[in-house]
Amino acid sequence: MTELRFDSRVAVITGGGRGLGRAYALLLASRGAKVVVNDPGASLKGDGVDAGPAQEVVQEIKAKGGDAVACTDSVATPKGGTAIIQSAIDHYGRIDILIHNAGVVRRAPLAEMTYEDFEIALDVHLRGAFHVVRAAFPLMCKARYGRIVLTSSINGLYGNYKNANYSVAKAGTIGLSHVAALEGAEHNVKSNIILPAAVTRMSEGVDTSAFPPMPPEMVAPAVGWLAHESCPITGEMVISAAGRVARAYIAETAGVYRSTWTIEDIAAQSDAFRKMDSPLAFAPVPWGQLEHLRYSFAMAKAGGAISAK
Repeated sequence: MTELRFDSRVAVITGGGRGLGRAYALLLASRGAKVVVNDPGASLKGDGVDAGPAQEVVQEIKAKGGDAVACTDSVATPKGGTAIIQSAIDHYGRIDILIHNAGVVRRAPLAEMTYEDFEIALDVHLRGAFHVVRAAFPLMCKARYGRIVLTSSINGLYGNYKNANYSVAKAGTIGLSHVAALEGAEHNVKSNIILPAAVTRMSEGVDTSAFPPMPPEMVAPAVGWLAHESCPITGEMVISAAGRVARAYIAETAGVYRSTWTIEDIAAQSDAFRKMDSPLAFAPVPWGQLEHLRYSFAMAKAGGAISAK
């Protein structure tokens, strides 16, 4: 197979100074991309500023003959998000790829989580995604080309102990990506979700002794594919964990129809409408919400079960 390259493409990678973001930046740069390495160098909890991590990755890229610039603005504010995208325009005159990877961790049980810890997770993971997407999306649409990769997590799909803030934020990025995919479809702007698992500094406090090898470099190829011009998918979620690559998707049961319901009817039919033997999956693009409604309305019209199309 011909090597998939990124020559002439400009990529912005948030959280690019360490861990997964660093792996993404090095891989795309090695394939010809010009990379804006964004990282304010904050602590795992989001405190402090250090230009070192972003600059070190830039130097690594340049030492290997690549082209990159550092950006230390924070995704956590609208101003910062705009500045990050503007850095690509100022240095390279365009933006083709946006990978939002920046993140913080502030763990606490739900009953003890502070509002500060909740808000900072949303500021970086979810609002941060919106801040950079909002700045990049119209430029991509105007150029009629763009690849957006937002980072969610299995925590966003399934939840996790002591991670309400992180789980909520990561679930939110899924909705944002789906809307970008829907609205970007006519402009050749594709948006997808990566659900990565790797041992990085964000694993601090987690017992990883029984984990198989899980370096960030194992995730990078999946992100590289999602960011490539040849990638055919949009509005999807791709898992990369310990060498396993898979698709995650939202599904519904076939459901049960009645013209009227009582609480007792719901109780009596709960096993039937929750039965997962014939799941339905409506893709976000071209319009999963409409397909969901059409199915529900068709069942009402038919007065009972119908075949999914």
